[in-house]
Amino acid sequence: MQKDFYIEVECQQRNQYGQSICGDVFMSRKLKDEGRTILVLSDGLGSGVKANVLGTLTASMIFNYMKVNKDIRKAAEIIMKTLPVCSKRKASYSTFTIVEIEYNGDTRIICYDNPDCLILRGLDSFKPECQELHLEGESNQGKVLYSYRFKAQKEDRIVFCSDGVTNSGMGSQRFPFGWGMENVYKFSRSLIKKQPYISARLMGTDIVDRACINYGNKPKDDISCAVLYYREPRNLMICTGPPYEKSKDAKLVKQLCEFEGTKIVCGGTTASIISRGLEKSIEVDLDSYDSELPPISHIEGIDLVTEGILTLGKVYRILDNYKQNTVLRYGPADRIVKLLMESDKIFIINGTKINSAHQDPTLPIELEIRRTVVKNIVALLEEKFLKEVDLSYI
Repeated sequence: MQKDFYIEVECQQRNQYGQSICGDVFMSRKLKDEGRTILVLSDGLGSGVKANVLGTLTASMIFNYMKVNKDIRKAAEIIMKTLPVCSKRKASYSTFTIVEIEYNGDTRIICYDNPDCLILRGLDSFKPECQELHLEGESNQGKVLYSYRFKAQKEDRIVFCSDGVTNSGMGSQRFPFGWGMENVYKFSRSLIKKQPYISARLMGTDIVDRACINYGNKPKDDISCAVLYYREPRNLMICTGPPYEKSKDAKLVKQLCEFEGTKIVCGGTTASIISRGLEKSIEVDLDSYDSELPPISHIEGIDLVTEGILTLGKVYRILDNYKQNTVLRYGPADRIVKLLMESDKIFIINGTKINSAHQDPTLPIELEIRRTVVKNIVALLEEKFLKEVDLSYI
């Protein structure tokens, strides 16, 4: 049975005050062929570079074991033996939380020494049955993995975090023992009550911001909060490049017209085809300023109309360098990236007619053939941002 929802994944982080790097490490990967998504949040011992190295090593090893479906208990035992021992604390581990999601919504959560996961079904906290997995070996005595399995439903959310969130405010008059998971639940519930369809990105940001406030905006530990949101997908279509045969122009217009979701057209020739097919005029917007790119245009019924290959080339560069603190401006490429980030399922129709202007070897290297640029964008959307992308040619 196929799922009838999309899984939005987001992790927000803040470094410990005074540290230039976060000791918490979040990794995510979608195994498209297997219909599995694997997420890992690892909290390395200590802070700064040392903690980041421990967290990265742990998360990378977990991914490799999970990819081949190795028994997680055995994998954890090997990981504990592999990590270096801290000379002060005599501990050799990084805590971690793993979330594995099958295509049909079957979800498994495995937690080791991180705060418990919060599973929200609407406004209520949902607690599936827990299985304890005791690690073996002399060095692992007393260490336990907690495993949960459940079938996800649309509008479910999973919140999992490092102890920088739950310990925030510890020692203060309001939270002498730290903010705690119960307060994280109450805060999350209030967010959903105000905005029933709040995104994973915004919810994670709000939780992390609140934890920072609990610390007086000088976090005493790295703060990480990951949120999964099983929801109705947000669809977007990009049409770029004219069809190989002119007789296919009407088919392109029909596909775009009938599409339910956000619509983007990239390329002057493509825009002309759509304009004629819709019998709507093209109006240039000179206020959409970007010194590197031509301005955007407007066609009634289309959400965004831009120039083609130069704009797509910049879209790729922005996506490639995109980080949590990336600020998107108002230029054509920035607007496309913003719409891509707000969408889940992305449909790209790539026209295959060759534009002779892009074959001139004296032109800048950015003017690669359209197909290559689009393929590079698709790879980033799938691998870096876990978007579902459907690429077709016409």
